[in-house]
Amino acid sequence: MIDEDSLPALVARARRAALTLKAVTHRQRRAGHALYIVLLEDRRRTPPWGFYVGETSRDPDLRFDQHKTGYKASRHVNRFGVRLLPEVVAHLNPLRRWEAIELEAALAEAFRNAGLPWVEGGH
Repeated sequence: MIDEDSLPALVARARRAALTLKAVTHRQRRAGHALYIVLLEDRRRTPPWGFYVGETSRDPDLRFDQHKTGYKASRHVNRFGVRLLPEVVAHLNPLRRWEAIELEAALAEAFRNAGLPWVEGGH
C-alpha cells in the first residue's frame, strides 16, 4: 500500500488536479509561455514534499536553473527546489502569456483544493 503522503501519491494528486484545467491557447500561434512545476523538499516538514507553480517565457529548464542560481529566484525554489515535474503540466504547454498568468494562479489554487500539503508560487 502506498502511503498517502508518499512522493508518487502526491505527484499523482498534483497531476489529477492539473488535468482539471484546460488551456484555450494551447499550441496556438505565438504561444510562447509555459507553466512549470518544481518539486520542493524540506526535511523539516511532514511530509517533506511540496510544489512550486510558476510561468515563464523561457524554457522551464533554464528558468529552474535561474531559480537555483538566485537570478529572479523564488526563495522556496532556490532553497528547496529538487527538480521540474513537466509531466504535470504537459497538456497545457505552450500557451499565450495572458493565459499562462491566469492558469498559474488557477493551478496553485487547484493544488491547494486537492489537499496538497505545501504549495508555493502561483502569483
